[in-house]
Amino acid sequence: MADDTETALSYDDFLKVDIRVGTIVKAEPFPEARRPAFKIWVDFGEPLGVKKSSAQVTVHYALEDLVGRQVAAVVNFPPKQIGKLMSEILVLGFPDGAGEVVLLTPERQVPNGGRMY
Repeated sequence: MADDTETALSYDDFLKVDIRVGTIVKAEPFPEARRPAFKIWVDFGEPLGVKKSSAQVTVHYALEDLVGRQVAAVVNFPPKQIGKLMSEILVLGFPDGAGEVVLLTPERQVPNGGRMY
């Protein structure tokens, strides 16, 4: 992280990033991906509904472990083509010691669609 004040975000900048919680309702293999990944569908409740994305989480998670798991995601990026999949959200995670993704999840069950603050 830079110490340069030119890179500092204002609170208004932070509010532009819409990070919500949702529950993974479907997960499938994504063999066409360049790096090992799954296709996932995340339910954010109303009014957002279910959004799809890819997630490079194959090291720490099995398909059957993903369904029902709550995750945090940025929901206001424009859609992005990832192989044959049009990703609608950016699911968030942190790198482990080897650089593999560990999903960012709430500590307790919370209502789908809740906005991070």
